[in-house]
Amino acid sequence: MVGRNVAAPLLFLNLIMYLIVVGFASWCLNRYINGQTHHPSFGGNGATMFFLIFSIMAGVVGIASKFAGGNHIRAWRNDSLAAAAASSLVAWALTALAFGLACKEINIGGHRGWRLRVLEAFIIILTFTQLLYVLLIHAGVFSSRYGPGYRESDYGVGAPGVDPAHKGHTAVTGSRV
Repeated sequence: MVGRNVAAPLLFLNLIMYLIVVGFASWCLNRYINGQTHHPSFGGNGATMFFLIFSIMAGVVGIASKFAGGNHIRAWRNDSLAAAAASSLVAWALTALAFGLACKEINIGGHRGWRLRVLEAFIIILTFTQLLYVLLIHAGVFSSRYGPGYRESDYGVGAPGVDPAHKGHTAVTGSRV
């Protein structure tokens, strides 16, 4: 239960942060597409467009992965672990790409408004908190004390002595489907 008790608040924190990222990135991308980069709270440089696109992608995939993660936190079983682990890993990969572009945008310099700087900060923080979340939901691989792992021996077996191919019904002759 240790992994579950720590992963649940982190899941909620990451969900809120991903929602904020989608909000800021969509506002900034709208201004960028409209050609309003002269807005005092926007600015930007050559890496801005790529950073905004990857930030929106990371935010949307991150929000979707939090729904799968919420289902896993609720069920805390192997079958829910697979969906939560895969989606959170993809969300972390996109967030890491946005992190690299945020670093490039900071490195290029120039005027960047407060909204871009806030978005950069959220992406940088989310890169590390999402990585921590991915590690926490995989903690069961190392010890069953931390949650479900991938090695449960009775997974998918059913009741002992029951053949899963026979459901107890006989076929009806002459019926059409």
